[in-house]
Amino acid sequence: MLTGKQKRFLRSQAHHLDPIFQVGKGGTNDHLIRHIEEALEVRELIKVNILNNNDDDRHEVAEELAERSGAELVQVIGKTIVLYKESKDNKQIVLPH
Repeated sequence: MLTGKQKRFLRSQAHHLDPIFQVGKGGTNDHLIRHIEEALEVRELIKVNILNNNDDDRHEVAEELAERSGAELVQVIGKTIVLYKESKDNKQIVLPH
């Protein structure tokens, strides 16, 4: 579980990132989750965009993505979700204590 200080740090790190995945009207699926897990292993911190044609609650989508990919939900701002998961082999981000 991330502390408030760690979440603030990760939000600042994510600020300049562009979303690399989009959740459309099809919602989340196993294929999307697998790609998110792979991207998190490489990057540790990613943004996911929810398209306007998705009618699901954005907070529920964010929770589902975080839970199914084993990631921490850092932030939901507008239709953008920020996810973090520490990489096993490719650790780049050092969290403050």
